[in-house]
Amino acid sequence: MLEELLNHLNEGNPLLSGSKLAQAMQEISIETQKQLGEMNHTYKTDMEMKEAVANIIGEDVPDTVRIRQPFYMDFGKNIHFGENVFVNASVHMQDQGGIYIGDRALIGHQVVFATLDHDLIPTKRNDLHPAPIVLENDVWIGSNAVILKGITIGEGSVVAAGSVVTKDVPANVIVGGNPARVIKEMNP
Repeated sequence: MLEELLNHLNEGNPLLSGSKLAQAMQEISIETQKQLGEMNHTYKTDMEMKEAVANIIGEDVPDTVRIRQPFYMDFGKNIHFGENVFVNASVHMQDQGGIYIGDRALIGHQVVFATLDHDLIPTKRNDLHPAPIVLENDVWIGSNAVILKGITIGEGSVVAAGSVVTKDVPANVIVGGNPARVIKEMNP
C-alpha cells in the first residue's frame, strides 16, 4: 500500500478524504509519530540520528548528513537527502508531497516544509493536494522560514530567516519577506 500511496502522491494526485489511500496515509503517519517520539526522547550522536531517520524514511541517508534534535516528520516516507546536508533543531517536514534536499544544503532552526494544501472548497476541505519541495545544491534556508508546496529553491540561493516562500526561487539569489521576493542577486 505504501508504494501505491507514494506513486499517487508523487504524481500530484489529490488525496480524497475517507479514501483507502487517505486511511493508509493516516496509519503510516501515526507509526511515524511513534518512532519520532522514541527518536527525539534521548540524545543521539550524528550517526545514531542519521540511522534513526533512515529507519523511518526507509532509505539510506548519506553518512555526511547531520540532523539536530528534535526533528519532526509528518509522514516520514517521502524525504530524500543529498550529501553534506545540515538540518538544525526543530525542523518540521510535512513530506507527503516529497522533499528533495540537494548536496550541501543548510537548513536553519524551526524551518517548516509544507508539501500539502487543503482543498479551498469548504465541502472538500479535508481533501489534500500534494506537490514536492526541491532544494537544489548549496541552498541555505534561514531559521523560521516556511517553504510551501510545489516550490523549487535554485542552486546556491539563500532564503532569509522568517521568510515565507510561495513561488520558485531562481539560482544564486537571496530572497526574503512574506511573501519572499528577490532581495539581491549573487555572483557565484
